[in-house]
Parts: sequence; structure tokens; C-alpha cells
Amino acid sequence: MWPENYKKESNRPLTGDEYLASLRDDREVYINGERVKDITTHPAFKNSARSIANLYDALHDPEHKDKLCWETDTGNGGYTHKFFRYPRSGEELAEQQVAIEHWSRLTYGWMGRTPDYKAAFGNVLGANVEWYGEYAQNAQNWYNRIQESCLYLNHAIVNPPVDRDKPLNEVKDVYVRVEKETPDGIYVSGAKVVATNSALTHYTFIGQGSAQVMGENPEMALMFLCSMNAPGMKLVCRGSYELAAKELGNPFDFPLSSRFDENDAILILDNVFIPKENIFINQDVDTCRRWFAEGGFGRLFPMQGAIRFGVKLDFLAGLLKKSLECTGTIDYRGVQAQMGQVVAWRNMIWSCIRAMHAKPEAWQSGCMLPNNDALHAYRVFAPQAYSEIVNIVKSTVASGLIYLPSGHKDISNDYINEYLNRYVRGSNGIDSTERIKILKLMWDAIGSEFGGRHELYELNYAGSAEEVRMQCFRHAKVSGNMAKMTDMVEQCMSDYDENGWAESLKYNEPVGV
Repeated sequence: MWPENYKKESNRPLTGDEYLASLRDDREVYINGERVKDITTHPAFKNSARSIANLYDALHDPEHKDKLCWETDTGNGGYTHKFFRYPRSGEELAEQQVAIEHWSRLTYGWMGRTPDYKAAFGNVLGANVEWYGEYAQNAQNWYNRIQESCLYLNHAIVNPPVDRDKPLNEVKDVYVRVEKETPDGIYVSGAKVVATNSALTHYTFIGQGSAQVMGENPEMALMFLCSMNAPGMKLVCRGSYELAAKELGNPFDFPLSSRFDENDAILILDNVFIPKENIFINQDVDTCRRWFAEGGFGRLFPMQGAIRFGVKLDFLAGLLKKSLECTGTIDYRGVQAQMGQVVAWRNMIWSCIRAMHAKPEAWQSGCMLPNNDALHAYRVFAPQAYSEIVNIVKSTVASGLIYLPSGHKDISNDYINEYLNRYVRGSNGIDSTERIKILKLMWDAIGSEFGGRHELYELNYAGSAEEVRMQCFRHAKVSGNMAKMTDMVEQCMSDYDENGWAESLKYNEPVGV
């Protein structure tokens, strides 16, 4: 999988060119009825691949490296992205947040499954090695390997929305399960959804999103890493927004979808061999059921998700202000109130992020995890924030989002552009080309197919909205917070009864009663 020049110097992360070379590995990716020969040059993927390559190059660029990188803790004498090494203090958590934010700003918050997303998984492998029992050495080895190269992992942990009304044993032909086991590993078949951007990754983590999806079926109780070029591994991709942008216009018309499209795919395993060294849980229902609560990934990846989301809200708030300025409505009282609501959502998310490192919680091996109260607050409120912000954009920018020419070719036509200069000019001295550029950017963000996919993505980022709220409630009970809340109510109720105030109170009757 690795390019030859990388093997000669393995104490540093991949460069952008090395990352692109590592994807030329004969992986089986399909789109529009055809197999992709080279994903780094295919028009459906190449700009997104180069956006990821830019992130890798930033790890070596003096302008970015100090904000992004630390020395490794594996003993190889190298350096790595700060979020690829598990944190041992609140101060280190804060430094990791800066690194995550800095990387995310290179894609303006529009790529959610960048390599640091699954770095959270590598971190908790390293901090919680012994939890994996007979596969503990695998956990240690993969922590080292992911960290040293900044390997790009993703995951597919949800069963396909197929026959969910049937018992699990009736859909074993669809869901991932063990077909055969040998001393060297296991053979697995089945499908997972949604393998977001897995086409551009090195490995995909296959597991279970919740205990319900495997029931008591041990052959489904699995967690492992699968190389993207493993024989039998296949991705069947949704339509490419990047390709559509190329066919319908240029970056002026589709500035986001033309370079930040994280393709979502149906992941299919057709009798794929998983080497023993890539396995973390093998046909163990109890351990698999406990993984999300005890494995640590669910306590760390939301920090990366929150920061990426915060960067995205920064972008949307700034773009909304510019959109309202060029349509001439920014000074309307009601519009300013709506703008303030967007800023308030943005502020709340960033407050949650800061709280994550301000009061960290000790975990295994000296690892410090983000504050759980803040994590749960972010996970509950982020989908609400995004949905409301999109509606605010639509209601305040309104017809400005569609009072636009078809694209850059209209501007290039001198005859048409003469009319555009007059009738599509912006307010506040903004000329027509700049106005069109701003509002095309906003439409791509919230109105195009790319924008619609992002709204769906943010609404479902943490999974079932109901389950996310239940997890917040369960955490309140387990942490003791709910007991403190009810204790306060009990204390209040002990102050009085049907006969009046308690004898222990200093005053028998409150002032004014």
C-alpha cells in the first residue's frame, strides 16, 4: 500500500504526494456503473483527494506544523498530528483542540471525515490496550501504526436499512458476519452503511453502532480493520457532487461541492479475509455490546466532531452576514435578530468545546478524556442548531438565493453581463460578479444537492436523535448528576409539609407571606 519513498523515512506522517500514491492500490470502487481505475485522477474523486492531500502537506509546512504536530510517544523518534497521540492532561486536550481546529479551517469545516476523525479510535486503542484481552497486542500495534504515519481510517458501523422489521437471523444474508475462521484470521461477508469517504482512506473500521444490531448472534459480534484494497472489499458509491460540479459549471458555480465532496458508499464485503492482527473483537457478544460504553471512542470522537462543526458554523455565520449585506437587508431589525440567533448557536457550540478541556476526566493509562457533560450537550444541540441555521438562511436571504444567473458563462458573455451589472448588482457597493459569487457560495452550502446532503449529515451525525437524548439522560444518572438534581428537590420538599414550614428553618414564615 505504501509508496516506496515513504518506506525509506517512516518516522513522519505521509506527505500529500505520498498519500495520493498510497491510494493507487487497485481498490475496488464503483460509480456510475464502472470501476474506478485510479481514484486520484477520476473526476468524481480527484479534487476531494487533493483536499485531503493538502491536509497531509500541512503537517510538513513550517507555517502549520507547530500548531498541528507533537513528537510521537511510540519510541520511533518521529512526529505526528497532535490528535493522533492520546492526551494526558487538560492542557494537552486544549492543544489538540487547536490542532483539530487548524486542520478543519483548511477545508472551512466542510469535510467531516478527515484523518483526525478516526484518530480518536487510534488514541483509545493505545490508552485502553488491556481491554481487548487476547487482541491487546493488536490494539497496541495499531495505535503505534496509526500515530506514526497519521493513517487515514474511517468506519462503517451501521447495518443497511434492509428488512429492519425482521429478526436478525433472517437478514444474515445482508449484515456483516463471519463465514469461516482459520488460525490466521476470519472470512467475512455482508454490507455496511454509510462508508463516508472510505474510498479515500487506507482502512475502514467495521463494527457495531449499538448492541441491538447484533442481538445474540456471535457471528455478528465483530470489530476489525479492513484494508481498502482487500480482495472482496467493494464500495458502490452514490452520485458524485464533484463530478456534477465539473459537468455543470466550474468552481465559481460550485465552490464547495467541487472540492469537498466526501462520497458516501455502500460497503460490501464478499468473503473478505481479515488477518488475525487486524481483529479487535471476534464473535464475542458481551465484549462487543460493552465496547461503545467502555472502549472510549464515544468519549473522544465527539470532540473532533464538535470542533469541525464549530468551524463550519463560523463559516456559515460569516457567509450569512456577507449574503445579507449584498442583498441590502442586514440593517432590518428582524434580520439582525435572526443573525444574532445564528451567532448564539455558534457561541454555544464553541462554549461546549472549551468546556471539554476545562474540566477533563481521567481515564485509562493516564489518558484524559473531554468533559462528558459538554460532549452530551454538543451532541444533542448540534442537529437542532444546523437545522435552524439553514432555515434562517432560507428565510432571510430568501429570493436572493435564486435571483442568480446560471453560472460563470453568463458573466463571460459581455452582452448578458451588461444586464447583470445593472439588474443583479449588490448593495453597499458590491458589484454584480461579487454578489453572484457570494450567493452561489451560499446556495452550494445550503441549497444544492451537496448542501442538502450536509443538512442530512448533520442531523444524523451522532445517530438516532432519540438515542442521543437517552444517552444524555443515562449519563446524568451514571455520573450522579441526576441524583444531585433530585436531591436538591428533596431538600426543598423537606423544608415544608402540610402543616407548614419545618422547625429547622430560621424563620417560620418567609418575609412577605
